Amino acid sequence: MTIKEQHELGKTLWRIADDLRGSMMADDFRDYMLSFLFLRYISDNYIEAARKELGGDYPDKAPEELKEHGVSTPLQLWYGENPADVLDFEKQMRRKVHYVIEPDYLWTNIYELARTQNDDLLKTLEKGFKYIENESFDRAFQGLFSEINLNSDKLGKNYEERNALLC
Repeated sequence: MTIKEQHELGKTLWRIADDLRGSMMADDFRDYMLSFLFLRYISDNYIEAARKELGGDYPDKAPEELKEHGVSTPLQLWYGENPADVLDFEKQMRRKVHYVIEPDYLWTNIYELARTQNDDLLKTLEKGFKYIENESFDRAFQGLFSEINLNSDKLGKNYEERNALLC
């Protein structure tokens, strides 16, 4: 990345931060951003571990192929095609990486919901954060996302405004 590209990226990120932060205090904004960054981090790690665990069974498909199947992540496709194997797979993942993230709550899916301005982004984030905190693995992540309130008026006056801002 060139210096000019880095500068443009910095300006774009700052503009996005200002838009999202709106009337929010910097500390609150930091909590939201750190939560989203952590979700992306654990999602990326989980996907890599799942890819290794499933080996040749991992459906490494292009986004267009995934879209044809009505999903946005390879694991959504795998879960749909292998329902009888999901519990064993998740048990193995808990042993290997010590947590599980259901495919709908992976960053890739969250990103796609935001990119497409999907009305379910906020609901999916809420469910995903609760799942990761309470069911991912022996409550190891309990309270992890407790600092953010996705129903806060700081994000908007109603569900639609909050969802649009997060998108």
